[in-house]
Amino acid sequence: MLLTPRILDRELGTIGGDRARWVALETRLAGFREALEREPVDESDEDAATRTYVSRLAGAGLLALMVPAEYGGAAERVSSTAICLTRQWLARTSGALDTAFVMQGLGSYPVTLAGRDELRATLLPKVARGEAICAFALTEPGAGSDIKAMQTIARPGEDGGVVLDGEKCFISNAGVATSYVVFAREQQEGEGGKPRFGAFWVPGDAPGLSVERAQVIAPHPIGAVRFDGVRVPAAHRLGERGHGLRIALGNLDVFRVSVGAAALGLADRALEVTVEHLQRRVQFGKPLARQQGLQFALADVCTDHVAAQLLVYRAAAARDRQTATPDQAAMAKMYATESAQRAIDRAVQSLGGLGVTVGQVPERLYREIRALRIYEGTTEIQKLVIARALLA
Repeated sequence: MLLTPRILDRELGTIGGDRARWVALETRLAGFREALEREPVDESDEDAATRTYVSRLAGAGLLALMVPAEYGGAAERVSSTAICLTRQWLARTSGALDTAFVMQGLGSYPVTLAGRDELRATLLPKVARGEAICAFALTEPGAGSDIKAMQTIARPGEDGGVVLDGEKCFISNAGVATSYVVFAREQQEGEGGKPRFGAFWVPGDAPGLSVERAQVIAPHPIGAVRFDGVRVPAAHRLGERGHGLRIALGNLDVFRVSVGAAALGLADRALEVTVEHLQRRVQFGKPLARQQGLQFALADVCTDHVAAQLLVYRAAAARDRQTATPDQAAMAKMYATESAQRAIDRAVQSLGGLGVTVGQVPERLYREIRALRIYEGTTEIQKLVIARALLA
């Protein structure tokens, strides 16, 4: 059973708002998925696939979900629910496609939040039209979950600008991006004082910016980004001096719950494949679907999956109502990614040898789900957020 926000709205009132809007978006997404099935994208060249996906997403009007209407977007404000619904649909088809979509938002929303008017007017329409490819440069070799440990430095430059020196790692779209949002340490307020951080927009062809690509188990453009004397004018600073972490966390607050939505899409596909196989595969004279043990396992997975969807869309709706609390997104992201891992593991187990055969859907899903339990806050970090909310 693929539970969608439309069903959630009808049965539980979880989503609220204009139901027709979600029905229309689902219809557009279903058509987009059918078009991709008729004309699939070759993902063997990661950069070319990303550019193609961005172009096709823009052509379908889906990148307009990532920017406000003022700059060519689909609505007055960027909607977490719309992003979640879209990611759930896209992840059913391809992890690389889902990444191409979400990075347009993750890498541009800081400009929406805190960019100067001129920068917004220049960049955001290009994001919606697929003319810019975005990246979000926060993680460093020594600063993963502990982002305050970042060592990339923003030294004072000419005319109020800064000069960036340092290295980021595990940056999605590294090398293919034309637009980077970069976070850096600015100064230390006296001995033992708290560090201050800034946020900056940097074009992908900036002198001194270089990329070293990396390979991960679910291929997509990713790598280290180095800054060697990269000059950033004052007009490309995002927000006030020292507000960098506030901008980074505000950005993650919007997109973290959508990681859970992507996991829902992977679990949707895993359930679909599992059910099809159990009904088709005959062992001991009857379909596997008639084996009680496998029925019980499938029931557990399905119940787990529905619970995850309720958490994800509850958190997204709260974000859109501006009533969200950090623990809501943390619960959604944690539970959805962990339950999707269980659903995909069950798919692999149900298919037996086929489940671990390269090129089969469960094998691909098994590789794609693993990173979702790490990026934008590991499961362990989400548990800390939840516990702090309980103990506050």
